Amino acid sequence: MAGGLHSSPGGAAPVDPDTSASTPSADAAASAGAGAATPTSAAPETPSPAPTPTTEDATFTIVAAGDVLPHTTVLKNAEDGSGGWDFTPLWDAVTPWISAADLAICHLEVPVVAPGTQPIGYPVFGAPTTIARDLQEAGWDGCSTASNHAVDQGWPGIVATLDALDAAGLGHAGTARTAEEATQPQLYRLSRGGRDITVAHLAATYGTNGLPIPAQEPWSVQLIDPSRLIAQAQAARAAGADLVIASIHWGVEYQDAPNADQTTLAQQLADSGAVDLVIGNHPHVPQPVALLDGGPSGEGMWVAYSLGNFISNQDSKCCRAQTATGALVSVSVSSTDADPARVTGLEWSGVTVDRLGAQRVYPLPDLIAGRLDAPALTLSPTEIATREQLLTDVMAPAPERTAPPVPTGDPAVVVPRS
Repeated sequence: MAGGLHSSPGGAAPVDPDTSASTPSADAAASAGAGAATPTSAAPETPSPAPTPTTEDATFTIVAAGDVLPHTTVLKNAEDGSGGWDFTPLWDAVTPWISAADLAICHLEVPVVAPGTQPIGYPVFGAPTTIARDLQEAGWDGCSTASNHAVDQGWPGIVATLDALDAAGLGHAGTARTAEEATQPQLYRLSRGGRDITVAHLAATYGTNGLPIPAQEPWSVQLIDPSRLIAQAQAARAAGADLVIASIHWGVEYQDAPNADQTTLAQQLADSGAVDLVIGNHPHVPQPVALLDGGPSGEGMWVAYSLGNFISNQDSKCCRAQTATGALVSVSVSSTDADPARVTGLEWSGVTVDRLGAQRVYPLPDLIAGRLDAPALTLSPTEIATREQLLTDVMAPAPERTAPPVPTGDPAVVVPRS
C-alpha cells in the first residue's frame, strides 16, 4: 500500500542556450583554412537543483453514520414501481450532508441477497443489490459490513454484498470473500495540502446472532479480537497508513450508555497507539462520544460508542423513542508536515426517520431551521424538538454541527481490497 507522504518531483530549470556551450573562436576558424570551422568541446551542464516540494497545512472531514437497516417497510417504501428498488428518495434530504464530506463511511448492517433471491426484512435480512448503488450516489465512499446480520444470507450473501459494493465503487471492511482479502484493510487516499494521505478502515462484530460463519470460510466475517484488531492497525500503519479507523459492532441493543465490554475494548485500542478513531454501531440508539487517553500521538483517541440508526422502521411503537434517531459524526482531521493526519475534533448532527411519512430520513438541524421542503413529513414541531432533545441528552457535551461540512478537495480514492 502507498505510504503517507508523497511529493511530485520538480523539473530542472531551463538552460539558457546562449551560455550552455562555447562557439568556435576566430583563430580556430583561420587555422582551418577554407574548410569548415572546428567546434570546441561543449562545457558540461550543471543541473539546477530540484525545487523543494511545497506542502501546506490542510484539514479534511470524515463523516460516519448509524445502521442502514432496511426493514420490510423500508423495502416497501423503496419500491420503484417497476419491480425494483430505489432508496434515493428515502434519504435524499440527508444527501447534502454526506456528499459534502471528504470521506463518508456508512454501516451496512445487512447483506445483499444473491442473484435470484428476493429481498427480505426482519428477522433474517437481505437487501436488494441497488442499495449499494444508491448509497454511492448519496455520497458514501464505503461501508463497514461486519454485523450480527452479516451471515443472514449465508456465504452467497457475503459474496453478493461485496460484489455489489465493488460494482458501485464503494469500499468495505469487516467481511471478505477470500482469506487474503480478510487480511487487507480498506484503504482510502486523499490529496490535501500537497501530500497524499492514506486512511485505513477496519471492522469487526461481536457475533452473528448464533448463525454459523461458513465453515469453509472462517475468515469471512471478522469477529472482535482485540489483539488481532491492534495487529491489523499496526500493520496498516507500518505499510503507510496515516490514519486508522475501526468500526465496531458491539454493545447491548437499546441501551443509552456503553457497557464494560465496549469501554474496555475502546481503551485497549486507544492504548495501542495504532487507532485514531472508533465508530460504534449495533445498539440502535445513540450512545455518547468520548476522548480517551492514548491514541497515536498521545493526545487522545475519539470513540463514538453508538451512532444509533440511520434508516430503519424502529421508533417508540416497537422499541424505544431513541431508535427513530441517529447521529452523524463529523470528524475533523488535520494534516501537517509534522503529522500527515491527526484527528483534531468531533461534532455530531442528528438525523431522524419519519416512519409514517414514507420512511424518509431527515437532518434534524434542517427540520428545526425550516430549511427543507418536506411535503411527506408527518412529524410535528413538538415531536421534532423532542427527538432533538433525546439526542442532545446523550451526545452532549460534544459540540453539535448544525450545517453540512464543506469539501476541502477532490473526493477520496477507494483502493480495491482484492
